[in-house]
Amino acid sequence: PDGEFILAYPLLDARRAGFERAILVIKKENEDDFRRLLCHRVAMPLEFAYQDLLDVPEGIAVPETRKKPWGTGHAVLSARRLIDAPFCVINADDYYGVLAFRLAYEHLTQIRDDGDFSMVGYRLKNTLSETGFVARGVCSVSENGLLTDIHERTHIISTVDGPMMSEDLQTYTRLDPDTIVSMNMWGFPRAMVDRLGEAFPPFLRRALADNPEKAEFFLPFVVDSLLRDGRARVSVSPTPDKWYGVTYREDRPLVVNAIGQMIAEQVYPRPLWSGKQQKGL
Repeated sequence: PDGEFILAYPLLDARRAGFERAILVIKKENEDDFRRLLCHRVAMPLEFAYQDLLDVPEGIAVPETRKKPWGTGHAVLSARRLIDAPFCVINADDYYGVLAFRLAYEHLTQIRDDGDFSMVGYRLKNTLSETGFVARGVCSVSENGLLTDIHERTHIISTVDGPMMSEDLQTYTRLDPDTIVSMNMWGFPRAMVDRLGEAFPPFLRRALADNPEKAEFFLPFVVDSLLRDGRARVSVSPTPDKWYGVTYREDRPLVVNAIGQMIAEQVYPRPLWSGKQQKGL
């Protein structure tokens, strides 16, 4: 209602859950805009890391035709000099809900070793767009709440018969609306930065040989690889919260209305950062 970015709401939820600071991974040329439009509205320490296409291991040449960033795994790796503790990863343009940050914080304060990961899982039915298709990481979870595998499904739509997915845009398969999906909200020990650093060079060698202009170093792919190698276990914390995001321009009024309703229900104050929220209370 006061011109906030979606990101301002997750930052408040994180602060209230116990998180002490946030690192924003951005393009260097956008820093002035972030400082002008966001920083003065958020009473939480913010630091900036810069995702640079040329930030690659020594000896690897980036082709001039490559314009696309290297993906979410590289984004986290870009913050390696600032990450000094267990950390949570989110997308800056997604709304995750209040409970998600409490679940993430609870796990991060009890990490047992360098392979102890966590993921906040969402019910598929709570993550769909009413205006088009979405991509989701569809998860398999064991009876004891551990992630066994994750498959990226790039075309899922909402229908009157429930969510449907397609691989070829010709045939569709019905999905259980309560299927757990990843919205890229992860909890990692500091050692995950090292694991990303190990995985990035071999990814680049393959990418530059097979798909130099578009290949991306996706964070879930690295998690899945560590799972298969027995180097990580991922505790899945399901949340009943509804995800919101602006996947399409038509989604914007839906998100505005949802935030307005949550303010009316006193989930959030207005103005957003009042004195108590600034202190993390």
